Amino acid sequence: MPPVDFAVIAPTAARVTADPDWMSAWARHVEACGFESVVVVEHTVVMRDYTSTYPYDPSGRMGLSPDMDVPDPLDLLAFLAARTSTLGLATGVLVLPNHHPVPLAKRVATVDALSGGRVRLCVGMGWMQEELEACGAPFHERGRRGDEQLQVLRKLWTGEPVDHEGEFFSFRGAACRPARRQVPIHIGGHSAAAARRAGRYGDGLQPLGISGEGLREAVDVMHRAAEDAGRDPSLLQLSLGHLVGRVDSEKAGKLEALGATRVVLDPSPTANLDEACDELSACAGRLGLST
Repeated sequence: MPPVDFAVIAPTAARVTADPDWMSAWARHVEACGFESVVVVEHTVVMRDYTSTYPYDPSGRMGLSPDMDVPDPLDLLAFLAARTSTLGLATGVLVLPNHHPVPLAKRVATVDALSGGRVRLCVGMGWMQEELEACGAPFHERGRRGDEQLQVLRKLWTGEPVDHEGEFFSFRGAACRPARRQVPIHIGGHSAAAARRAGRYGDGLQPLGISGEGLREAVDVMHRAAEDAGRDPSLLQLSLGHLVGRVDSEKAGKLEALGATRVVLDPSPTANLDEACDELSACAGRLGLST
């Protein structure tokens, strides 16, 4: 098994991700520390009032408020691509039903081409009904819609004129370029449906809010779905989460023993750039990364 990679989530809760100077310096430091990639979150809109239940906190409420800047993830990654050289550029997670897959295919392929092939998508089906419906996606159709979106993306990224006739999208002879490769797509989520989606259509799974037996079951579901689809389950990756301030080589080893190929690290939500960079440097030292 190749060594585990370490990614770092951009600190949206610190209210700095729309600050160009802060993010430029922070991303360059992430790269200099030897982390594999930077991960950016998405909410197209954050509703002032919502009745949907956030599934990853006992309160049922997420930590992002309507007064926080949440930049468009692909635009933010394009910005960071221009300020780094080798750092991977990932979403985590992009709310797939919010997007029409045809322009999304173009946007992703463009950022990937201009960054030299550094993009990785992690997508989810979304939990906030009010947000999806504001974007025109019926909430209870999001799973079927998302499955079809993944198929559309894969077709269009070939760069050849392709046809598609589905429940939600249709076109004939559509060519989308630039098309240099199939961008890796990971599926984020906590449900069996997310694990099956990763096995059928994805390149990996990023389980959210599950551990122990639930995690093992999700990986098994992903592998069985891949086999049923005629795909090689051994090629699928697993990204597990931890905190920047608490991870060390021993804990990373335990995650690797669970099958992790990547550890996605959540930093402290500080707006103090020196503190943020010091935390990353300390983490890189504990993990034995290049500094």
